[in-house]
Amino acid sequence: MKAIKSKIYGIFLAAMLQQVRATIAMESVNYPGNVTDHLALLAIKSRLVDHRGGILSSWNHSLHHCNWEGVTCGHKHKRVTRLDLFSIGLSGTISPFIGNLTFLNTILLYNNSLTGLIPQEIGRLFKLKVLGLFNNTLVGGIPANLSGCINLQVLALFGNELGGNVPMGLRSLSNLKEIHFSKCNLTGPLFNVIQNLTSLEQIYAEYNAFTGIIPNSIADMRNLTMVGLGENLLTGRIPPSIFNLSSLRGLELADNQFEGNIPLDMHLNLPQIQILNLDTNNLTGPFPILFLNLTNLVHLGLSSNRFTGRVSLDFRKFQYLNVLELFDMNLRGDIQFINTLANCSNMEILELQGNKFTGSLPKTVANLSTTVNQFNVEQNQIGGEIPVGISNLINLGFLFMSDNEFTRNILNEFANLQKLEEINLRSNKLTGRIPNSLGNLSRLSVLNLHDNKLHGSIPSNLGSCQNLLYLYLSYNNLNGTLPNALFVGSAQFVALDLSSNHITGSLPQDISNQINIVGIDVSENKFSGEIPNGLGKCSALRYFHIEGNYIHGTIPSSFSALSSLQALDLSRNNLSGPVPNYFSIFPLVYLNLSYNEFEGSIPDKGIFRNTSAVSLVGNKRLCGGIRQLHLPQCIEQGKRRNSKTMSLALKLTIPSVCALVGLLTLATWLYITRRRKKRDSMPTILAMGEGFLKVSYNMLLKATNEFSSSNLLGAGTFGTVFKGVLDGTMVAVKVLNLQQQGATKSFIAECKALRNTRHRGMISKL
Repeated sequence: MKAIKSKIYGIFLAAMLQQVRATIAMESVNYPGNVTDHLALLAIKSRLVDHRGGILSSWNHSLHHCNWEGVTCGHKHKRVTRLDLFSIGLSGTISPFIGNLTFLNTILLYNNSLTGLIPQEIGRLFKLKVLGLFNNTLVGGIPANLSGCINLQVLALFGNELGGNVPMGLRSLSNLKEIHFSKCNLTGPLFNVIQNLTSLEQIYAEYNAFTGIIPNSIADMRNLTMVGLGENLLTGRIPPSIFNLSSLRGLELADNQFEGNIPLDMHLNLPQIQILNLDTNNLTGPFPILFLNLTNLVHLGLSSNRFTGRVSLDFRKFQYLNVLELFDMNLRGDIQFINTLANCSNMEILELQGNKFTGSLPKTVANLSTTVNQFNVEQNQIGGEIPVGISNLINLGFLFMSDNEFTRNILNEFANLQKLEEINLRSNKLTGRIPNSLGNLSRLSVLNLHDNKLHGSIPSNLGSCQNLLYLYLSYNNLNGTLPNALFVGSAQFVALDLSSNHITGSLPQDISNQINIVGIDVSENKFSGEIPNGLGKCSALRYFHIEGNYIHGTIPSSFSALSSLQALDLSRNNLSGPVPNYFSIFPLVYLNLSYNEFEGSIPDKGIFRNTSAVSLVGNKRLCGGIRQLHLPQCIEQGKRRNSKTMSLALKLTIPSVCALVGLLTLATWLYITRRRKKRDSMPTILAMGEGFLKVSYNMLLKATNEFSSSNLLGAGTFGTVFKGVLDGTMVAVKVLNLQQQGATKSFIAECKALRNTRHRGMISKL
């Protein structure tokens, strides 16, 4: 059987080989040049997914592969020299068969969604000059054998997830002009690999974790036009020689760990420098005024260093300046130097925050370029009014003036700034009302007026700001009610903070329209009414603060839908009812229910097990929970029922017992009276032949037909009188109600009256 199978397999294999030979022969006829390229392209296609059904649909047998879209061949030999498959929505992996396209000089596969490794086989492409694989999701590091691409000039791999070190083998790529390694998760030293690549013109390696120093030998790379090494872990001093690279147009070293000072007498030979960014390092020494001679600068960033000294700035020669970043430097001086920026006709970003600039903003701020998009003077010591002329900056999108000493009103003229997206005036001394005109800013997404002295009501037309996401009005003197129009307009808030004002009335029911809201803080106001039940629709809500108001009622049942809630403070209100059990399964990290009127048992799970994160004080009718909460134990439900049953039994038993005691007392009295009569009036009694009867409770029960209502003679304040037949004699039986105050005194008084009657009878007979 095995022999037969082997023979059949041999025949099948022979047939397949014959078919392959025939195919290759046909391909050689139909695809002059090299059939290897054709088959390699088909193998590359097999690993790719063309989600748009575009370019790769032309890769079929109806056309010669040199006519396929994205494929370029040489005119003479018809070999594939170029692959242009960038930005067409491809996914999948890069086939190792790409290494068979040995005439390739350009590979452009960038801006797709390719995954997997960069094939080692690319190292066989010795004619390759450009390798562009950036903006994909490739992993596995840079292949060491890329060193075989001896003619490589551009290596663009940025925007992948490669990881690892740069292979030492790349030192042999002496023709390399550009390396683009930004955002590749690369680590380790860089310059020990590239320092001898004197042909380099551009180094882009930002947003990695490169370590080590920049050597002085960088001056040997005389063709460098761009050095981009920001957001790494580079250390040491910035070599002075780098400032003598006359061809340098960009030096980006921000967010590293460089230290030391920049010598003031250093000769600068940077006539073409346009970008100089040394932000966020540990540079020290006097502020490098010499940089102010670089008049071709477009971007100047010296922020977040430790330069010292009082600085006099003059930017009148910087006509090309587009970005000025001098923030977080503790610079001192008058803010009036802003006047010198009037000639910067291309200015877009002005960041001066985190210094100690003083004075008031000059009115000439109106002369700044209308191209200014971001104006930031936060955290200084600037006072006075906000200049009306700032409303001339018609392209202003971000206005940051917080943590200063600005006074007077918020400008109505802000309404002219129709491109405003964010206004931050927090922590100033602004007074007056919030201008209604702010409701006309259709692009506004953030309005922060926290910690000022504003008064009046909240403008209802802020709800018309269709892009308003964050509204911070806390710590002012605002009053009136919270306008419902704020929540029925087009605004969809993410955060709303109105805390520490004097706002009255109820929380609007339409607040439930804010289904995307994450945080609500209306604490320390004068709100009343109940918590809106519709608030449960706000399923994204993470924190909710209403402490310090006059809210009453119970926690709405709809709160069970707030499964994202992390912080809840309902303290110091008049809320009542039970504490919901579902709070124990919420991801709460802070819960304050103190000083309300909540009642019932407390869960012993979740947030309720963390005594440092939960507060329940001031609720006298709560019970249960873990011992550390120091609440009384709850009465179990069964015991409660027994207690109620016992109470009911007692209520029924006590009158019966009292009635029995009363009957026995009456019987005893009758017995004693009759004995005395017998003793005091012996002749009469003996003549009658009568004696005292011994009366039991059962005898009285039978005599009155179990105290039947048909035998009832009358009822008074202290008891009830029944008629009965006792041994054939009609008697009256009085049942005293000893629960009635004064019943005992009444009984004694009746006894005395009967005794006196008995004595009077005896006297009359005598």
